[in-house]
Amino acid sequence: MTGNHLSRISAELNLPISKIQNTQKLLEEGATIPFIARYRKEATGSLDEVQIESIQKALNKYDDLDKRKISILKSIEEQGKLSPELQASITNCFDPTHLEDLYLPYKRKRKTKGSIAKEKGLEPLAKIFFLQKHDQVEDLAKTYISEQVKDIEEALEGARHIIAEWLNEDQELRNKVRQAFTRYATIKSKVARGKEEAGAKYRDYFDFEEKLNKIPSHRLLAIRRGEEEGFLRVIIAPDEEQTIHKLERLVCRTNTQAADEVFEALEDAYKRLLCPSIETEFRNLAKEKADEDAIEVFTDNLRQLLLAAPLGQQAVLGLDPGFRTGCKLVVLSANGDLLENNTIYPHPPQNRSQEAIKTIEFLIQKHQVKAIAVGNGTASRETMDLLKQSPISRSTQIFLVNESGASIYSASPIAREEFPDQDVTVRGAVSIGRRLMDPLAELVKIDPKSIGVGQYQHDVNQTKLKESLNRVVESCVNQVGININTASKHLLTHVSGLGPTLAQNIVDYRSENGDFPSRAALKKVPRMGAKAFEQAAGFLRVKAARNPLDNTGVHPERYDLVKQIASDLGCTVQTLITEADQRKQIDLAKYCTEEVGLPTLKDILQELEKPGLDPRGEAQPFEFAKGIHTMEDLNIGMILPGIVTNITKFGAFVDVGVKQDGLVHISELADKFIDNPSDVVKLQQKVQVKVTDVDLNRKRIQLSIKQAQ
Repeated sequence: MTGNHLSRISAELNLPISKIQNTQKLLEEGATIPFIARYRKEATGSLDEVQIESIQKALNKYDDLDKRKISILKSIEEQGKLSPELQASITNCFDPTHLEDLYLPYKRKRKTKGSIAKEKGLEPLAKIFFLQKHDQVEDLAKTYISEQVKDIEEALEGARHIIAEWLNEDQELRNKVRQAFTRYATIKSKVARGKEEAGAKYRDYFDFEEKLNKIPSHRLLAIRRGEEEGFLRVIIAPDEEQTIHKLERLVCRTNTQAADEVFEALEDAYKRLLCPSIETEFRNLAKEKADEDAIEVFTDNLRQLLLAAPLGQQAVLGLDPGFRTGCKLVVLSANGDLLENNTIYPHPPQNRSQEAIKTIEFLIQKHQVKAIAVGNGTASRETMDLLKQSPISRSTQIFLVNESGASIYSASPIAREEFPDQDVTVRGAVSIGRRLMDPLAELVKIDPKSIGVGQYQHDVNQTKLKESLNRVVESCVNQVGININTASKHLLTHVSGLGPTLAQNIVDYRSENGDFPSRAALKKVPRMGAKAFEQAAGFLRVKAARNPLDNTGVHPERYDLVKQIASDLGCTVQTLITEADQRKQIDLAKYCTEEVGLPTLKDILQELEKPGLDPRGEAQPFEFAKGIHTMEDLNIGMILPGIVTNITKFGAFVDVGVKQDGLVHISELADKFIDNPSDVVKLQQKVQVKVTDVDLNRKRIQLSIKQAQ
């Protein structure tokens, strides 16, 4: 990476070059983003994960640009057309779009109208016309009639085609068209002929127009989906007449007949070459921007879901509700192991509610169950009401659990590996129960796209989506810290520095040798090298270890430093953790070195204050309003409790217990301007909402949070 690139990245990200260089070095050495952000603050100047990721993306971008330059230079050189000036222009180009413009005249093309005209010998005529000095164009064209050129009109047309391609390759003109697209382009959509009925769900876009630079991401993605499904016809362009007029002032310099030919070529160039080419550019740019917005929404939502408060290690009864097929229930141990499963039929058509309650009461007593997790799908309200109205509710906490993706998990290879002898209904109920115990540990087993907390996730760039979601999962896993002796291989896979192979090796070693007594014991795991241990150790926890630091976020590389601090105070490390008065005596400045500065020392002190603390808090039960079960039970003006199930750029969806989530539009979230709904609501947040509209035919509910206040 050249110094030039680093300077540009520094300017783009508004960060000192030194921080970028140090981050680059750490990344090249194999350090992960969570590790760098947490344990290398002195090197990066305390950059957070978002900033480090931005640096990584910028480094990759310029690396790709350099590779593209090499490819272009090689191609032009092979054609024998690489002048020193062109080489310098390409070498000093840092804009991918400008780079492709430089390459455009030398790009190997299939046969075009212009190239065919050149083969007929019409390029000299085109050059004469392009000077715009001649009036007798037909007399000039007549001299080019030959076996290949049958008449004057063919000669004139061929010359215009050559000029059109010259204009298309002119960088100034292309930039002028880009300016017009940037400022004035609109996106227009019309219903495809004969598709009015089949494409009814896209009715809002049957005759639609909006400025391209103003259209929200969700609307653009909806229009694109309608176009791809064949229901809409879409055009992105500025006003054609105005744009051609602006180009004419650049190209046409005289009032001669030759200038008229050039203008005709310009119109052809714009309509046939320039506009379609730049439209493709802007379609791609708009799609990239919409993808970024949608992926940002998805990653924000996923982070909130993964960091949802857990119940913790307690025996749980997981219940997947249903009507005709009954409610599948499972009992899980405090470690999440399946102890027992059964099926009850409390709802129509069987209506064996008393029998169902007795079965649940028996299992609660038998296994000392502390909580019940009820999936929020079909028959969930009826099941919750049955439990709340029974004696069970007086001794056992009852939770409603979001079951999105549980069916995906139950049919997955992971579920088959965990429960080879159980059917999908049992596996689904297990997933519901485990989600209550530890949402993070369970959700990492499911493809994030299947969790249902995004917008248009199947329409965005799937590679970028996967990369972003994987980074979020990794960030959340490492933020929480993982118990090495209870974590599944799927959870361990996302720990900094591990991956699938080491995760499996850890689980295998644990099965053969029992629990790890310390972090240091991890070094005995096959293929656990020094680098992997360095990256992973700080994010792994060993409960009740002999060394209390093994259950903290203090990295093993700083254990000696903590021991020195304790020794200087005349106490043990354990005393340092348990006695606040001892910690107050620590003079952090005394222990500052070039390698260990105040940021790391403050982190260490924070870990000593709260060893083993789970940053996610504790799960709390939730109750819907009594008597509200279907949309028909809703009336405009009702104030109801609800729970946020999804957040988009245009608002938040809230479950009020009627099987159909209601929308709180962004304008109804708060009594102030809101740019991003995530600024005021979070997933799984309990909220009060007012019903503002109920559309039974379209199954739409409009809600307001600000009016409920």
